Amino acid sequence: MTATHSNFIAGTWVDGGTAIENRNPSDLSDLIGTFAQATSSQLDDALEAARRAQVEWAAYGLERKQAVLMNIGTEMMARAEELGVLLSREEGKPLAEGKGEVYRAGQFFTYYAAEVLRQLGENADSVRPGVEVDVRREPVGVVAIISPWNFPTATASWKIAPALCYGNAVIWKPANLTPASAVALTEIISRQDIPAGLFNLVMGAGRDIGQRLVESAKVDAISFTGSVPVGKGIAAAAIQNLTKVQMEMGSKNALAVMDDADLDLAVSLAIGGAFGGTGQKCTASSRLIVHKGLHDAFVDKLIAGTKAMKVGHALDADTQMGPVVSEQQLSENLSYLDVAASEGAELACGGARLSRETDGYFMSPGVFVGTRNDMRINREEMFAPLTSVIKVDSYDEALATVNDTRFGLTSGIVTTSLARATHFRRNARTGVVTVNLPTAGTDYHVPFGGRGDSSYGPREQGRGAAEFYTTVKTAYIASGQPE
Repeated sequence: MTATHSNFIAGTWVDGGTAIENRNPSDLSDLIGTFAQATSSQLDDALEAARRAQVEWAAYGLERKQAVLMNIGTEMMARAEELGVLLSREEGKPLAEGKGEVYRAGQFFTYYAAEVLRQLGENADSVRPGVEVDVRREPVGVVAIISPWNFPTATASWKIAPALCYGNAVIWKPANLTPASAVALTEIISRQDIPAGLFNLVMGAGRDIGQRLVESAKVDAISFTGSVPVGKGIAAAAIQNLTKVQMEMGSKNALAVMDDADLDLAVSLAIGGAFGGTGQKCTASSRLIVHKGLHDAFVDKLIAGTKAMKVGHALDADTQMGPVVSEQQLSENLSYLDVAASEGAELACGGARLSRETDGYFMSPGVFVGTRNDMRINREEMFAPLTSVIKVDSYDEALATVNDTRFGLTSGIVTTSLARATHFRRNARTGVVTVNLPTAGTDYHVPFGGRGDSSYGPREQGRGAAEFYTTVKTAYIASGQPE
């Protein structure tokens, strides 16, 4: 019998109304565990407990709060090997990426532990004589966090850490595809010096628990990472209560390769950006916009490098790309092969389901060539190990193609020209721009977010997170006259 992992509600581990299985996408015979699904009444209990606990937590001294976040972060970094194995086992990313994600998640907590002590207000003289002004930020209240499966620990952590840093309570609904990582992080948080109910884990389906959560008038703010359709549904529900919303959604990131680029660097950046994490990153390089002067040589090397990638079990030391996360995701990925063919794109390599020693959702990385930017494969987020090459005649055409999308998360350019790099950095309509670096890969101490359909609301990460997790209070004080 496999034990069922519980939800954490009001300071107690509790069973749910039902439970789901969690299996390893690298080996479907490997049952990671069964995980409780919260009931509606349990979610209501969590919301009530969170509102009570938030008031108590906000009154904690700064150093007491700082110690909590520091303890969480240091434990996560110390256990990166162990928890990284668990993450890779349930999500499918190669082990090195799994360990790196857990360690980075720990860094979010230690960063925001330091930010606890840097919450400084502002003072000003009023335009009225004898009046002083004090401006400071206060907690927004109870924050609902809905996190995705592709970075089950890191994305959740860059939301949870600032929420706690700025004095809020948290209701966390993780993705049902990766519940084990959620339970592991919750277990660490549950042992800290926090009021019962400050942090709650409510696992369940988005259509049930997730929908009830975002519709609740007891939630003061919602931070969501996921698809555009789900995000729009959350925004529609949230506006009924005028709930504050922050959302990171879809993308169609482009890497522009200029004719003066270092060819080997360009190919390396393209392969890493397109196929890292099995292409299941919101920052993945799904459009490769290549100047005609370098196009043919780039495509030849890109295809050779893509074919050489080792696809296998996420825990195998030599695996460069693990499996797709689920059967549904694999089916959606493969459906884009027919879409591409119907529009005249050529599949130069990959894009096939693979058999390995274990039964899993393995797929070879694929490259489309001869594509146009108006094709569906270049308009829609595939979230797959598939990338498209678009040939352009000039830098100006490359920039216009980069910007010709409803999304706007990340973009990059590979060039040895300072002038081109500078112009691109200033004119690419994305929230993140890279120069001679992959489109995937960001730091934890600076803002992250996009434009268009990619993002909505204040930025995540860094000191910019305060804009979402706090509300500003302006106080006027009559100083009076000294006697």
